[in-house]
Amino acid sequence: MPNPRLSVLDLALVAKGQTVGEALSDSTTLARKAEETGAFERIWFAEHHNMDSIASAATAVLIGHIASATTSIRVGAGGIMLPNHSPLVIAEQFGTLAALHPGRIDLGLGRAPGTDQRTWQALRRDPRASDRFPEDVVELQAFLADDHPSLAAAGIHATPGRGTKVPLYILGSSLFGAQLAAQLGLPYAFASHFAPDALEEAIAAYRANYQPSEANPHPYVIAACNVIAADDPEHARATLDRVIRSRVRRFVPGGKDLKDDQLEALVAGPGGAQARHMMRHTIVGDTAAVARGLSDFAGLTDPDEVMVTNQAIGLPDRLRALEIIAAAR
Repeated sequence: MPNPRLSVLDLALVAKGQTVGEALSDSTTLARKAEETGAFERIWFAEHHNMDSIASAATAVLIGHIASATTSIRVGAGGIMLPNHSPLVIAEQFGTLAALHPGRIDLGLGRAPGTDQRTWQALRRDPRASDRFPEDVVELQAFLADDHPSLAAAGIHATPGRGTKVPLYILGSSLFGAQLAAQLGLPYAFASHFAPDALEEAIAAYRANYQPSEANPHPYVIAACNVIAADDPEHARATLDRVIRSRVRRFVPGGKDLKDDQLEALVAGPGGAQARHMMRHTIVGDTAAVARGLSDFAGLTDPDEVMVTNQAIGLPDRLRALEIIAAAR
């Protein structure tokens, strides 16, 4: 099986004791390193709101900054949570990015709000917006096209945006996204780095039902996994333990205030089991282990592209991890 392409999902993590500015500076440094290795097709950032540990809420702004700080790697959203926005606004934002950085901007689209219900209300969105996701994707496509009869008749155009044909990707972790991507003839990215259960079923359904489109005559699959890479395998395994504890703390109400013994009890119980299940597709170890892990993961679904989340902790280790992943490929 030929090696799939490789790309990066940067979580724009704000570490304990860091400012948001420092975290975004780290993301910029990591993007430059990913580009420097020459091994990565693209780097994506995701829209999350009301999360102290994630700095990518203003996703389009961050993408513009990263694209300006690099020269060749593709930069995009993995993704924009379309129910939070009007399609016209997203067409204008990403049309602007495409005008500033021709041929380098991607737009992945998700149906979830990327936050909790209270925050979604603060975003001033209709709770039924997720139900309109398929129609909103089609409308967004029309705004980015050269021209569209319905929009022309209404006298509505996205400026910037019109004619940019920014590549769209459907993100998902279930059969819904797979079926929509197949129906619209769009590439499909599966979030198996945190939602592993339907990976093989969803990708099989996507390929079986794919309807070719002018922009995408063939199906295109991106599958995501976590990678914890280090020169010392023991250090990588210890990092995995830290990541699991961090996830348990993040998803438990009041987790930031847990004492060590309380956290250990949760990690040993259902909370830890859930975190480990979410991270089922996680590759841990040195260059040889990462190479084996990437090959094994690709063997599950034969994706066109594997997108990795770099789960190393601290900028030096994260930079080294990118070098190891690039070498493993």
